Amino acid sequence: MTIVVVPYDPAWPGRFQQLRRRIWPVVADVAVSIEHVGSTAVPGLAAKPVIDIDVIVPSAAEVPLAIERLATIGYQHLGDLMVTGREAFRAPAGSVAHHLYVCPAGVLSLRNHLALRDHLRAHPEAAAAYGALKLKLASETDDIDVYIAGKTDLVATFLAAEGLQPDELAVIAGINRPEPG
Repeated sequence: MTIVVVPYDPAWPGRFQQLRRRIWPVVADVAVSIEHVGSTAVPGLAAKPVIDIDVIVPSAAEVPLAIERLATIGYQHLGDLMVTGREAFRAPAGSVAHHLYVCPAGVLSLRNHLALRDHLRAHPEAAAAYGALKLKLASETDDIDVYIAGKTDLVATFLAAEGLQPDELAVIAGINRPEPG
């Protein structure tokens, strides 16, 4: 699989809003917000052209209802994909390219997404360095695991600057660089 990283597209926020308008009505009474996360949420940042979205629910108790509601508009629940506290979904056919997750407020996977996005938005020099690394890695490998692992150390410095603790960073690194098995 070829890893495609492209320059920032100013249409990405509009694509997120288009998706949000479809998703929010079915989860509005169980979710607290829908967040545009990932690299497409950072103005000026090179990214894979796939919108990342987190639907945030108040607690784990609301996750099953959110899963049920999302199914009514064509989302297929995929489970946590080995990321605790984050439920992943396959998008309906014909949708704008995106990844959708449901996360209870406060879980590490959500804090990771929000902290990285917010750090990169607030620090253009960090976003530039991250974009350059992503472009370099995409040109060097077609292995998504190698690509993700190659970003992990730089991402960890950003997350540490946002207050994530060493034990939390170790969990994130373990997800991004799984042991061969």
